[in-house]
Amino acid sequence: MKCNAWWLPVVLGGALGAVYFLPTAGDVAGSAVKMELPGSTGGWSFKTLSASKDELSVLSSDTEFAKAICLRPRPGEVNLEGYLVPDRVDLSIVLSGYDLNNSIHRPERCMPTQGHNITASGNVRLKLANGRELDAKRLRSVQTIQTVGEGGSKSMQFNCVTYYFFVGHDRVTNDHLERTLIDMKDRLVRGMDQRWAYVSASMWYGKIPWIEKVVTETEVDEKLRQFLTGFAEDQIDWDQIKH
Repeated sequence: MKCNAWWLPVVLGGALGAVYFLPTAGDVAGSAVKMELPGSTGGWSFKTLSASKDELSVLSSDTEFAKAICLRPRPGEVNLEGYLVPDRVDLSIVLSGYDLNNSIHRPERCMPTQGHNITASGNVRLKLANGRELDAKRLRSVQTIQTVGEGGSKSMQFNCVTYYFFVGHDRVTNDHLERTLIDMKDRLVRGMDQRWAYVSASMWYGKIPWIEKVVTETEVDEKLRQFLTGFAEDQIDWDQIKH
């Protein structure tokens, strides 16, 4: 049967021509997340860190980082030296530069370079005291860390839970595809690009070297939820975020 496809060149030409009517780059709107970390909040003290060489080499030069080890004493627990035994949260915020395609990605892409073998992925909803809600991606992984001591180098493994979400100019999402579709729509309809940041927080569970009791996965989930709900309420400008 003969196929009459005279219309194909017309459609193709129209589609290609439409490219010239789309804004290649719009005004860049800043993320609603605050990059300056507090010294402490909710009983957690923040020790700021610099971005790693791997992060700096992979992402564009105008990407911004805010990273910290966050510690909070475990009630009633003291070590043999008389010091309070802390919980630890590893916090990271990565803010895209103006090259939006080369300065932000899903944390799953870079976590393997940090020793993580991801074993499970899901979604959790966080409810903030201000009445707002946000969805976070929840990852479970096994992290291998290389240590160097008097006996040479050795590896240690820790079970880990990580929560993360993306914060744009007026949107919050935990889904990388949704974030991409929002960017496409904003560029087409609003002539605007959003600078996105992803916020991630991780805790180890199981047998932790400095904690006598075994830390359960349930305990870690509860503490990460508590940490992130308070942090998100303080660090995100919710007046910018659409309901």
